[in-house]
Amino acid sequence: MTFSIVAYDSEKKEWGVAVQSKFIAVGSIVPWGKANAGVVATQAWANTSYGPKGLALLEQGLTAEEVLNILTKQDEKREHRQIGIVDSYGNAVSFTGSKCFDWAGHIVGENYACQGNILVSEDTVLAMSQAFRETEGDLVDKLLAALEAGQEAGGDSRGKQSAAVMVFKEKGAYDGRMDKLVDIRVDDHEHPIKELRRVFELFDLSLLKRDNPKDKVKLAGDVLKTVIEVLKKDGFYEGEIDTKLDEETKKALKDWMHTNNFEVKEREDNYMWGAVYRYIEKREEE
Repeated sequence: MTFSIVAYDSEKKEWGVAVQSKFIAVGSIVPWGKANAGVVATQAWANTSYGPKGLALLEQGLTAEEVLNILTKQDEKREHRQIGIVDSYGNAVSFTGSKCFDWAGHIVGENYACQGNILVSEDTVLAMSQAFRETEGDLVDKLLAALEAGQEAGGDSRGKQSAAVMVFKEKGAYDGRMDKLVDIRVDDHEHPIKELRRVFELFDLSLLKRDNPKDKVKLAGDVLKTVIEVLKKDGFYEGEIDTKLDEETKKALKDWMHTNNFEVKEREDNYMWGAVYRYIEKREEE
């Protein structure tokens, strides 16, 4: 009752997994990964040992295909399993057992593999593959786009319940002491992928030091007016709502950013990152 994608970004040396299922807390079962080793998605009648065993083998330098062969050869119920693996080199493989419930299957491309079982149709993995290839941005953007496209194309035939996305990168955590660059789960929700996207947007603002130089807005005119309106609504600004970026406004904005844990998105010039402004626009609409 699951569809997932495992993938690798060769430029930024990031490995990721994204998954959705009509199953509680799918993020606690399907996705596994480690920077410089690879990622594993184990599903269908999931053999949870595929996760830790697979990573241990990948850490030894084995390829994704070699790991897949070892895991499935030792498993008497392999025909009930489904698994996707990407190794440290970016090689991707997937396996769908002959006894997985329809529709079940997978697609393997360069540096990624999409797999699913009990799906409405093959369209889900086809849409995931296309979205992953065509979406611009970081690996996490491509993974989320793949999930959204898979759901739009039909997704799990039994419905929706939980979703997760994980990205691994050496020293990827905000303090550089762990390899989890992104680790978000939605365990039980009517629209898990949509909720996963919402939570990620907050996660991005608070913890990810990633910025697109082109994605910025100047703090002037209507943009600044909208910012000040939210600052006043949230109790950080008491002056008139105008379009002056004076010291009072700058201090209010800094205090607001720090209160919301958006320090990683601060700027010293008269611009604001687009991600922060889009968040403010949503706050203004509320």
